[in-house]
Amino acid sequence: MKQQERGIISTYDLQKPAIKWGYYMMNVLVLIMMCCMVYPIIISLLNGLKLTTEVNTFPPTFFPREWHFENYITAWNYIDLPFYFRNTMFIFFGNMAVTIIVLGLAAYALSKMKVPFKTGIYYYFLITLFIPATTYMIPNFINLKDLGLMGSFAAIWLPAGANAFFLLLLKTFIDAIHVEIFESARIDGASEVRSFSQIAFPLSIPIFATLSIFIFSTAWNDWFWPSFILSQENKPLSVAIKDFVLNARRLDLNIKFAILTIVMLPPVAIFLFFQKFILRGLNMGGVKG
Repeated sequence: MKQQERGIISTYDLQKPAIKWGYYMMNVLVLIMMCCMVYPIIISLLNGLKLTTEVNTFPPTFFPREWHFENYITAWNYIDLPFYFRNTMFIFFGNMAVTIIVLGLAAYALSKMKVPFKTGIYYYFLITLFIPATTYMIPNFINLKDLGLMGSFAAIWLPAGANAFFLLLLKTFIDAIHVEIFESARIDGASEVRSFSQIAFPLSIPIFATLSIFIFSTAWNDWFWPSFILSQENKPLSVAIKDFVLNARRLDLNIKFAILTIVMLPPVAIFLFFQKFILRGLNMGGVKG
């Protein structure tokens, strides 16, 4: 017989009136929160199926009087969505590679190697988490300009190697791997790079899978930094949506909603599919005090 996990509230606890009503109230609050989160997505989807005149009517209608599925075909052909999607994927895979190589090796060094002033370096990265990102935005811009990386994808990939939160998350996860495994590899003559690539990295797949979701979310949603650091042919989908859809004055509202719905659904689907990796990675790699 399959053993069932016991929840926080048991069947015996639910027999008490106070606990029962508290449990019902929590379910109602969760349902209200779910409706508040799903409502904008549904409204965007349905408005993309209406006529422009119906979208602008007051009081607004929830369901379309006439269903115009051709709006989504018009929305797909309005801008070159596959081209900007490709740019977004370039940013994602580049940031992911930098995270694995740079941050992964740095986390491994701080966790399993004898690094001078290891504790000081760890707390230095921890302190940087309290510094607002806006304070080092201009220095980053100047550094990238001096390096001649303006307009290229490298201007996005390079700063990804300085993510202190990802570094500390990876270090905490690698700390949980038994050190005897790496000592045995060193006795057999394995280098530190080989120990990382063949031992630490395969065992850290859950946390890297979690970070991949965060990196994808950033590459998909961030428009501010790429909008003025990348050239026009390298800009991601988020910048194209802002420039050609949200700022467009002559574009019908129903087509705007259709485009936004098309762009909105892929990250939602990816999150729903990979949510177990996010929760598992955060539980196993959470920064402990």
